[in-house]
Amino acid sequence: MIVELLYITPHAEKLIETAGRTSYLSFQKGGRNTEKKFIRMLIKKGHYSVLEHAYATFRISGVSRAFTHQLVRHRLCSFTQQSQRHVDESNFSYIEPDSIKNNLKAHSSFTRFMDEARKIYSKLQGLGIKNEDARFVLPNAVESQIVITANLRQWRHIIELRGSPNAQWEIRKVAIEILKILKNYVPTIFENFEVDERDSIVRKM
Repeated sequence: MIVELLYITPHAEKLIETAGRTSYLSFQKGGRNTEKKFIRMLIKKGHYSVLEHAYATFRISGVSRAFTHQLVRHRLCSFTQQSQRHVDESNFSYIEPDSIKNNLKAHSSFTRFMDEARKIYSKLQGLGIKNEDARFVLPNAVESQIVITANLRQWRHIIELRGSPNAQWEIRKVAIEILKILKNYVPTIFENFEVDERDSIVRKM
């Protein structure tokens, strides 16, 4: 799994302060590092809409289609995903959950199924079936990549929801990696989220 930041709004925290001060007409109070106190005030009061003025874009690769099916349910985001219609998947890689990998019988059944899916996919291609229809035999485990853009309010929502203990392990790992990156670039906006490395979850402070 690779999580790569492609773009983030420049000077995002200062932009959010500038936008927010429009509401209060308090521009004269802005200055060096004043955005930190201002953003903390916004978050404390629940004025999350101001965070929507800044965006971050990530490319996530080495993940399963099962993961991307979950991710695209966040409809306030923009997505571009690797196409199974235009990409030849005859030699697809796949993601195997540890719960299967660490169970000898389950692992054996899983890998046999993946091998058979490859064979049938290639057989369909050999019979003249286009990729767009041959892909119907591809499992959710097939490796994919996706680009996602969201505003920082939405990223807070995604990280809180998908970083929780109740989230599925793969999307939780992605949420944790995204949080680590965002805390480097916009630390004040995400300072009340912490990664619990022991349990591999996100905690909201």
